[in-house]
Amino acid sequence: MSPWKKLIERPGPHGHLVQLYKADEDALTRNVSQYLWEGLNRGDGLLVIATPQHCELFSRELRTMGADPESAIVNRHLKFVDAQETLSRFMVDGQPHWERFEIVVGEAMSQVRSQGDYKGLRAYGEMVGLLWNVRQFAAAIRLEQFWNRLLGRSSFSLYCAYAIDVFGQDFRVGALDGLLCAHTHLVPAETNGSLESAINGAMDEILGSRSHELKLLIKANFRPSWAVMPSGEAMILWLRNNLPDQADKILTRARDLYRALQQHPSLAIGQ
Repeated sequence: MSPWKKLIERPGPHGHLVQLYKADEDALTRNVSQYLWEGLNRGDGLLVIATPQHCELFSRELRTMGADPESAIVNRHLKFVDAQETLSRFMVDGQPHWERFEIVVGEAMSQVRSQGDYKGLRAYGEMVGLLWNVRQFAAAIRLEQFWNRLLGRSSFSLYCAYAIDVFGQDFRVGALDGLLCAHTHLVPAETNGSLESAINGAMDEILGSRSHELKLLIKANFRPSWAVMPSGEAMILWLRNNLPDQADKILTRARDLYRALQQHPSLAIGQ
């Protein structure tokens, strides 16, 4: 099993995961639903703070996997909450307010119960992503810090999501440093190594003999203050930061290769 798939299934208490999904929204549905499904199987209570559209997609995918979300809701093992409405309850002058956040989110958490004597809780949230979408970047990071305060004193895991395209200009060190520092892990869209394979292929095609040397440099460029991240995303950040003149060309080609690997996943380097 891929270590990333294992992480989604077993994030552990205090785990703070994030996925960037604009390049592959279907992957968000699959990964989050797997996270929720595994939680139900383990007896965790589930709190989902998302857009109505995503709530419906997750419910549909859970049914496909064999879960009964309606029954879980009735039994208070699963609760869906509207992200925009919840966010509006604790925003003050364009910033999240700690005391209001604590009350609103604590109230939602209290309405979810685990199964039997087990006390686990898994939360999924998109409120930070909504703030990011309207370019309230500082407010989004502050909200992540509020979540981390809760995680530090409670035993639950949190999965966040942002509509950021890893192939696009927005996915670069300067723009995302605060976001990456706020999480424990950056989850890849695909857990089978498709993105890394696509980046490797694009670098080989465009850079030729330089490709191998640069890949070694990328592996040596470690940022311990960031979330643990997959090799593919780390390679993109390095290219944007260190090879700006050729990054767009490489990543445009990598996007095409990534889409091809989605059609033929067995060609990826995953485990």
